[in-house]
Amino acid sequence: MNTKMKRTLGALTSISIVFVIYLTSSAFVSSPEWGFYGHRKINRMAVFTLPPEMIGFYKKNIEYITEHAVDPDKRRYATKHEAVRHYIDIDSWGENALRDVPWIFDDALMKYSDYKFISQSDTVSLDLKYTRDTVSVFANNKTYNISTDTFRQYFRDQVMPQYYEDEWVVSSSSIDNLFPGISNGSDLYIKDEFSKEGILPYHLNTMYYWLVKAFQDGDYEKILRTSAEYGHYIGDAHVPLHTTKNYNGQLTDQIGIHAFWESRLPELYADTEYSFLVGKALYIKKPLKYFWGIIEDSHKLLDDVLDIEKELTETYPEDQQMCYDERLERTIKTQCPEFSRAYHDRMDGMVETRMQDAILSIGSVWFSAWIDAGQPDLDNISKLEIEEEEIKIDASISARDHSN
Repeated sequence: MNTKMKRTLGALTSISIVFVIYLTSSAFVSSPEWGFYGHRKINRMAVFTLPPEMIGFYKKNIEYITEHAVDPDKRRYATKHEAVRHYIDIDSWGENALRDVPWIFDDALMKYSDYKFISQSDTVSLDLKYTRDTVSVFANNKTYNISTDTFRQYFRDQVMPQYYEDEWVVSSSSIDNLFPGISNGSDLYIKDEFSKEGILPYHLNTMYYWLVKAFQDGDYEKILRTSAEYGHYIGDAHVPLHTTKNYNGQLTDQIGIHAFWESRLPELYADTEYSFLVGKALYIKKPLKYFWGIIEDSHKLLDDVLDIEKELTETYPEDQQMCYDERLERTIKTQCPEFSRAYHDRMDGMVETRMQDAILSIGSVWFSAWIDAGQPDLDNISKLEIEEEEIKIDASISARDHSN
């Protein structure tokens, strides 16, 4: 089983700063309610960051905003394209990935995809080098150069419409129009090697334009649905362990740290010790830069998340690290309160701060999208009743939207 499949099956909801559901085993059992607390709390508190022109609408629908914060996790396994929206393993792309990985989704796919000419008799890899200005392709003992802008437009026109397909294929005649004679009559097969490492910041950027459009159209149902789900992904982006291939400590013998950091600690301290009054929402001038800034800030905290837990695990009495607890008439195995306190205090408010930052970010994104939509009047909308409904998979949105 490959690493990404283990992530999908093992991490379950992979929820940000929340009570993540423990996997069922002989030692402990699961309960969905523990998994959804954090996202609901963060979304709910984000409503109170909004200006007077918006807060009335959102407060009328605060139960919808709260309950539907968990929709992205409910459909996490309905399609392979959903799970990757919740994280980005930025360190999969090298030590300088935050500098080297393109911010534009099309460019990231262009740079990190695998290109092969496949015919009935042969398979030939295409060596493609990407820079800001030039794309160089080596094939047939020859180097072809083309401007990055030209190749990007070709990629958007010919490849991106296939994003949700299992296989991307460009005909020989099509690629020969770009690089004369390069195909030798073989079709070009392109394998996406990027998305499996996560596309979270790109999806945040896409959702921004979805929300602006919903405001512009006056589509109040879509405003609420997009706002609620947007909060989920923004919350995920504020979790350091959503920015690394070592997402559950599996590479450093720290299995379970994901739930410890984002579940157990808020469980113990969020309601009694954390403050969720974070001030007023702010206008975001450059959303794309802002979203990548969240990822960078989260990733900078990763070493502390891992190193502090590792040090405590090695020095704290082993029989005082894990305890059994009764939850909803079930017995679970979780970190002992004293051990949790030691980890929490050593991180010096990190979990609380990331929750606070997530709340302010969600409110600011809602506010900014409303501003960019022309500040439509939201006062005349009625409260929506929450009903049990099937979570729809919106596969109709072209992947090209990620490039906005």
